[in-house]
Amino acid sequence: MSLVDNAFILICAALVMFMTPGLALFYGGLVRSKNVLATIMQSFVMLGLVSILWAVCGYSLAFGTDIGGVIGGMDFAFLNGVGMTTDGSPADNLPHLTFMIFQCMFAIITPALISGAFAERMKFAGFLVFSALWLLLVYAPMCHWVWGGGWLGQMGALDFAGGAVVHMSSGAAALCCALLIGKRKGHGSTAFIPHNLPMTILGAGILWFGWFGFNAGSALAADGLAANAFVTTHMAAAAAALSWLLAEWMHGGKATTLGAASGAVAGLVAITPAAGFVTPMWAIVIGFGAGIICYGGIMLKNKLGYDDALDVVGIHGVGGTFGALATGVFATIGAEGLIAGNANQLWIQFVSVVATWVFCFAMTFVIFKVVDKTIGLKASEPDEDKGMDIAEHSESAYQW
Repeated sequence: MSLVDNAFILICAALVMFMTPGLALFYGGLVRSKNVLATIMQSFVMLGLVSILWAVCGYSLAFGTDIGGVIGGMDFAFLNGVGMTTDGSPADNLPHLTFMIFQCMFAIITPALISGAFAERMKFAGFLVFSALWLLLVYAPMCHWVWGGGWLGQMGALDFAGGAVVHMSSGAAALCCALLIGKRKGHGSTAFIPHNLPMTILGAGILWFGWFGFNAGSALAADGLAANAFVTTHMAAAAAALSWLLAEWMHGGKATTLGAASGAVAGLVAITPAAGFVTPMWAIVIGFGAGIICYGGIMLKNKLGYDDALDVVGIHGVGGTFGALATGVFATIGAEGLIAGNANQLWIQFVSVVATWVFCFAMTFVIFKVVDKTIGLKASEPDEDKGMDIAEHSESAYQW
């Protein structure tokens, strides 16, 4: 066990935890004032719900003994055998508890990401049940497939910090939920204007800050690989913020603060699968491409007409997909992509993208339908009119 690595990963775990309140602020500022608390709650409550589920069985399903390349066994249920030594730890330089809690923070933010797709129109009770089932039936298997000894990892798919596990999975789920839950009342005829963009910018800044733990921590050691992941993360975010502004400026004639924030997040998403596999200069290329491509993804949403309220699909789904494929092109550290003469890696990345989208969309469809038929998911029109803050929580963020 390395005391230095242990300290580093515990700090990274705290950084990733901080991303969930950051996401809450990012999303909270984008909705109308009557829905801000309910939107923040959908992220913040995941710190409670997912943490307990992770300790009870989620961690074991993700990292327990491999069963057919699909799911982990129940070796670590109720954190059995997960202690202060390296015994059983997937990282032999870290206490098992350190590895577990670092992975827990990834599990927390992933279902929170999905909530942006159905913001302003989902019942809280249904949301809790949906999120619990999604964590166990979608996130845990995906995590096992890639990082826990499952079939995608065995195939050689590269996902340094969660391009498939976190971003594509949440993006596919977001698309499914947006299609199934339907549009907000007034969608297409009413302007849904963000009520507090300074809150969104603050949230984006916290996400950028926390992402260093997300990506650099995925090296699982305080070493040069962590340094590379830190730098590639920052450079991709910087490039994407600029390229999004450029695309926005050329398309609409103005560069906006929301565009800068969205672009930075798009770059962070796209570099996540690649952070430890590419050099900083290739990270700039990936980030620059992500800003333009994700901006285009949001424009496409407007043409297709589905109501992904906070652009989860356009940023996390599209950005994660682009990043996974770009990893297959630009990987030169610890793996070889297309530019290093290994075209097969790009094919493997493509297979992982298709498998992730199909599995996560299909499972989300089933979970959504079951929860909707039993508990109900979409708020009534009178509740939408009142706002989710009052209708679901009997609270108001602002006293007018």
